Amino acid sequence: MRFNFDISSTDDPKTQTPTDPQLQWVPLQNHPLFSSTTAAAAAVPENLLAWDGASRVYYWDSAKQCLNRISIRLGEPDPTSVLAASPAKALQADVPLNFLVNRISINRNGSAILLAGSDGLRVMYLYGRSSTQVNTTICRTVSIGSDIYFNQSNVIRTLQISWHPYSDTHIGILSSDSVFRLFDLSSSLGQPEQEYYLQPVESGRSRKAASICPVDFSFGGDHLWDKFSVFIVFSDGAVYILCPVVPFGGVYKWDSLLEIYTDAQTFGRRSSNSKSVSNSNCAISWLEATFPELAHESLEVANPSAVKAQPYALFDASISLQGPLQKVCHSGEETHEFQAAECEGRAVSFLYNSVSKDSILITAWSGGQLQVDALADEIQPLWALDCPPRLRVDSYDRIVGVAMICESLRQHSVVQLDQSPDPTPWMGHSPPLLRLAIVDLALPKTKESGSKILMFIDPLVPERIYSVHDGGVDSIVLHFLPFTSQASGKHEIMRTPSVHSVLNTCQGDSSTQSPLSGFVSLSDSFGSSWIVGLTSSNECVVLEMETWNLLIPIDIDQGTNALNIQEPRESGTSTIISKELLGGPKAVLLPPSTPFLRSANADSIEGRSTLHQYIKLFNENYVEYAHKVCFELECHGPQLKKIIDDQHARLREAHQRLSKVEEKQGKLDERTGRVVQRHNLLEERLQSLRKLPGVHKKPLSKAEREFKSELDMFREVELEALHSSVEALNARLKRYTHSLRSKVSGQHRLPGRKNYFQDDQISRLRSAVEKLSLVNSENTEKVKMVESALKSRDKTDC
Repeated sequence: MRFNFDISSTDDPKTQTPTDPQLQWVPLQNHPLFSSTTAAAAAVPENLLAWDGASRVYYWDSAKQCLNRISIRLGEPDPTSVLAASPAKALQADVPLNFLVNRISINRNGSAILLAGSDGLRVMYLYGRSSTQVNTTICRTVSIGSDIYFNQSNVIRTLQISWHPYSDTHIGILSSDSVFRLFDLSSSLGQPEQEYYLQPVESGRSRKAASICPVDFSFGGDHLWDKFSVFIVFSDGAVYILCPVVPFGGVYKWDSLLEIYTDAQTFGRRSSNSKSVSNSNCAISWLEATFPELAHESLEVANPSAVKAQPYALFDASISLQGPLQKVCHSGEETHEFQAAECEGRAVSFLYNSVSKDSILITAWSGGQLQVDALADEIQPLWALDCPPRLRVDSYDRIVGVAMICESLRQHSVVQLDQSPDPTPWMGHSPPLLRLAIVDLALPKTKESGSKILMFIDPLVPERIYSVHDGGVDSIVLHFLPFTSQASGKHEIMRTPSVHSVLNTCQGDSSTQSPLSGFVSLSDSFGSSWIVGLTSSNECVVLEMETWNLLIPIDIDQGTNALNIQEPRESGTSTIISKELLGGPKAVLLPPSTPFLRSANADSIEGRSTLHQYIKLFNENYVEYAHKVCFELECHGPQLKKIIDDQHARLREAHQRLSKVEEKQGKLDERTGRVVQRHNLLEERLQSLRKLPGVHKKPLSKAEREFKSELDMFREVELEALHSSVEALNARLKRYTHSLRSKVSGQHRLPGRKNYFQDDQISRLRSAVEKLSLVNSENTEKVKMVESALKSRDKTDC
């Protein structure tokens, strides 16, 4: 039970519901927080809404610089509504925020929320002391990685920030210097617990600049080694895997750990391949050191439900960067080192989704496409031997931090659909990708940089993905999952995902867009689901989503439908007059007559008996048939009158519609005349434009078209990647020079003696700085060449 005042800092903010009699319960879309319109910001925030998974929705108010906690009731009073408590609880930071928040995210147990912006990163703990203001609480707020990302002498940008799914205190950050860092809020806020320097390209081999610029990352789900994996996507769409990555102190299920531990012992150590045995031994030793309970035989009697990860890292090996993941090829298809991107633009966001036995990877591109892939094999951990990491230990020789360089090991194996998989497990191969679909959202191309697409998973139906873009919200439902369908015994064909537009935010024509500044998906234990959207004008939209018949395939048979449509009409006519009556009276079989019957007199005995027999047959057939027809017509008279009245009503309605059409005919004629005049004006302008000297230019040749497409690629992807790499090199150069000056100023030489070790170290640092400056100057020259080529091409086009 939660009252209107804070009891203590140990309250669980996720399981409490306010019962203050002064509270009013209103529909969430009518809450006073969303009633007042605010001025639109220069840059639309990514997401200012968050849900704790139970009964609380959090909304960041950019104007007041505070977090609002809204208690909700799902499915009350009717199953389609969502009620919210008014007034909401305001959570104020204890230190002022000097940056603009554009995204919030809540951790697993709902005790802390992440406030991220382009110029700062803070974590607000959702408990604190009461304020003098009504319904306001002052919460402790801390800064994360301020010395690395947000100082004045550093230009390293944060690309993606996310809570770890198996820890309440760990945050993963991917930055523009191609480094993935893992911070532990319970130990150190400024120094990362784990650092992974990504090297996707081998030394001596160069590819496009987009191949070395990361874009987004996602943690894996609860499926075998996926729970220890980090998926990283680069600007060219290449996907890499870091495995194993475990936060120190993370909590994992015992059954899932025991499953992968048994698998490594059964299929790895007993293999006849030496490479398989070596890889499985590394995995087993890592599991036993990270989770010591696996090596204890005493736990076989009473197994725990969950265990905590211990700090550990191999002393003589670093984690390999697995990838880029190759696509499964068809027979006869050309196999390259890395398949070219099938979508337009560059990769902008990434999402991992675990559905039953399948691991789904979705990459969003700036051209408005979603690339949906599934892992065709299981992930396995992989280390690079003879590449020791750098460890930080405390006074008790316990590991408190680790840093390592993760290089990509080139693999030449290509998997084809008609090829049987390698029966030898634990060979260290990266899992291939099975292409499920490419979804084109058909977004209008109004920006040169492309569309920004965010993706969310439905908490109730994991097969449904919500894509939030500038034009609104779309729902993508996956109907085919390879491993799940195979495990259930269904031999289904590969069905394409179904795409439905859920919310359209375009105003008027499609060129005027109003993107959402907040989105969250809600669900309850009764199988109901809702989505909540926040527009840029501070309006809240709540929509109920269908869940029961979402995955049932819809098969339409046109022939059957035609018969079903016609059957009610036939049955309606048969109820008026039966088929027996419509067939007419029964045929009468006359009795056999003698030859002298025609000459017989009617007054005779033979003539009277014959006439009596004929009259009897006539009464039994024709008279009774006439009575039946009369009876049915009398009984169905009201029904016939009703049908006739219905026909007259439809006739009157048709006359009214015709009269309306006649009234609008004049207006349509006027509009048609104006359209014709406009068309003639456009024709005249077109003819005048065709007479201009620049119209009759010679068309581009094939080589010129290829060069033009290459320049477009440089402008959209490569130029931005080069700028980011130059910024990262400048940041590293400043850090090296700063460390060099601090070391020189901090050390004091003795008079008359030379410190040869210090001179040698200074010379090495100087040579490294000179190399970095050379690389920086080369990249600057490349950027200038690209910009000059683009300017010259623009001048020639004009």
